[in-house]
Amino acid sequence: MNHPLINLLVRWVVLALGVALAAHIVPGISYAGGATLIAVVLLLSFFNAILKPLLVLFTLPFIVLTLGLGVIVINALLFLFVGRIVDGFHVASFWSALGGALIVSITNLVMNRVLARSAGPPRPRPPVKRDDVIDI
Repeated sequence: MNHPLINLLVRWVVLALGVALAAHIVPGISYAGGATLIAVVLLLSFFNAILKPLLVLFTLPFIVLTLGLGVIVINALLFLFVGRIVDGFHVASFWSALGGALIVSITNLVMNRVLARSAGPPRPRPPVKRDDVIDI
């Protein structure tokens, strides 16, 4: 599963699973149907690729001060922003967005671990040549 297109599709499916799970678990998050879910996944992927690194860069002192919890706030804000943009995807409040972002993050973490294990053992590294001679 080293093909980039397959990896991207698997990431999108995992993200869609996380958003759907968040909509079922967290009160205040809902989506209208499959087309809305696809739009949410595409927009979240775009924002995570473009906006999130910029936000992390600009808020780095805050992230360091909060020992990394600022990244969760950034994820929640992006989730809330997508809820405001996409018709049919409703995020009621910041706290709903925070819960949804946590569930999506946990889903991504668990599925990445499961998929990494199912891909098989890692390839062995070639042995490192250890010479006692120093070349000059």
